[in-house]
Amino acid sequence: MGLFDRIFGGFMKKEEEEPKIRFGRFSEIYKTPQQLEAWKSSLKAFEKKEYLQAYRLFFDYLNDPKQDNVKYWDEAGLLKFEILQGSKKIVGEANSEKVHAVINVVHCERLNVGFMRRLLDLNFGLRHSKFTLNEENNICMKFDSFLIDGSPFKLYASLKEMATKSDKMDDLLLDEFEMLKAIDNEHVESLPVDEANVKYNFMIKWYDHMLSKIEALHPTKDAVSVSIIIRYFIYKLDYLVQPEGYLMELLERCHKVYYARDNQSAEQKNDSVLKELQDIKKRSREEFDKEFYKVPATFGITAPVNHDWVVGAIESEIAGFDWYINNNQENVAIDMVGFIATYSLFNYAVPQPDREYFHLIVEILEADYFEALGIKHDYYDRKTGKFDKSAVRNEIYSIEKSNKEKFPQIDADTGKLKYKSLSAFMKSFLLVIKALNLSPAEAE
Repeated sequence: MGLFDRIFGGFMKKEEEEPKIRFGRFSEIYKTPQQLEAWKSSLKAFEKKEYLQAYRLFFDYLNDPKQDNVKYWDEAGLLKFEILQGSKKIVGEANSEKVHAVINVVHCERLNVGFMRRLLDLNFGLRHSKFTLNEENNICMKFDSFLIDGSPFKLYASLKEMATKSDKMDDLLLDEFEMLKAIDNEHVESLPVDEANVKYNFMIKWYDHMLSKIEALHPTKDAVSVSIIIRYFIYKLDYLVQPEGYLMELLERCHKVYYARDNQSAEQKNDSVLKELQDIKKRSREEFDKEFYKVPATFGITAPVNHDWVVGAIESEIAGFDWYINNNQENVAIDMVGFIATYSLFNYAVPQPDREYFHLIVEILEADYFEALGIKHDYYDRKTGKFDKSAVRNEIYSIEKSNKEKFPQIDADTGKLKYKSLSAFMKSFLLVIKALNLSPAEAE
């Protein structure tokens, strides 16, 4: 078996002696065969107009038993349900005619034009649900539909819109408006103190290290190199620290700056992002602690892509690798590999083998962080510059074995890995990933 428990669309260490820590953004595309079968059965039941049975099967599709993120039950002729998404909980019910769902986002102690205008503007962009204020002065999101036109497809889209919007907005609203208070977040679990300390300390350490590397480069002549260093920091922070609320929004704003088509130069984008990132040092430790917590998830926000996309991403970036090596910027070349892996994990739901191999890249590059969390595999020793070739090959084969049923032609050619240096290994490993055949198994 491999070293990772393939759940949540992220990774959780499964060995009992190691802490259970999740990495990366959740994606719902990594479903079990049982969940996929429940989806097919739900569609068939809906076609037969067995609406409530279709919904029961739909909730079986959404539920991950390892998270226990979805519950449903029959009560007084109603099908009732609860769905967890981050710090928020959807509560709903369906009868023989209609389905209704609501989320309490935050409690309002007094009204304020600022947040009310914000929510009104958001409502214009919503397709299935809406923000509203109920009689208990709770800001809510609501969704209603008649069963006859509430297919599993519509129910999925509607609940996902509610879940992802409310989960994002509650932290942002609480951070900005002092008259708003958290509500219905009893399922939120604070991180262990040691884990929170590691995440905060490394966040500051990585930020300072990023600035020191940038200072050694020319802001104009080396603007592209600077952008690689900054973007690796952004996506590494998102993947490894997994912040919620303000810091997550900050990282997403920085991401949008780099990929906006606004005719700004690389140097201008770097300057804009560095100004945004100064908040990392300005915010207090107490404010950051509010953004470090464990929660289940039901819906993801990353877009699914196939292995061809991964191949294209590697080809588009790896071309500059040798240039950085030949121009005495080996650190930038290494950061480029980390950037390719973490950018892919930030923005997309890549096939499971790609995801796990990208995680291995990050684990090698940031071994001191994993060791501080209690996760140590000795793939690479930074002090000696030596690899444990056997450990690396065993993990690659373990990932291959665990994915063989779904991708029967997967065959990582570890004979092409180069262990002479960290940069040589990283380039060769990317090329091994690029050459994978991830054609899925034919459906029976």
